[in-house]
Amino acid sequence: MLVEIHVPRGGGPAGWIDEVEDYLEGLDDRGEVAVYDDGEEFNDAHVFFIHAASEEALLDAASQVAEMEGVPPGAWAMVTDDQLDETGGGRRVELPV
Repeated sequence: MLVEIHVPRGGGPAGWIDEVEDYLEGLDDRGEVAVYDDGEEFNDAHVFFIHAASEEALLDAASQVAEMEGVPPGAWAMVTDDQLDETGGGRRVELPV
């Protein structure tokens, strides 16, 4: 299982991207979730990829990202399979849950 965290880019400064990456790396270091791949731009969002935990733990981490100060509103998650080659597939979950 893989969770994609989609955050609308918004029009302001994008310093929040580094903060989200640092937060997710911290979770990875503690073994709570694993960062699957580098984040990427997809359509009008920046997407972060996490896996190696239960769906509940992954969505909890995604919810924490959505609620971080400076992160643009409107984030959502895609619950998908880590074997898929395409970004944006799977079941959409509005954040925070």
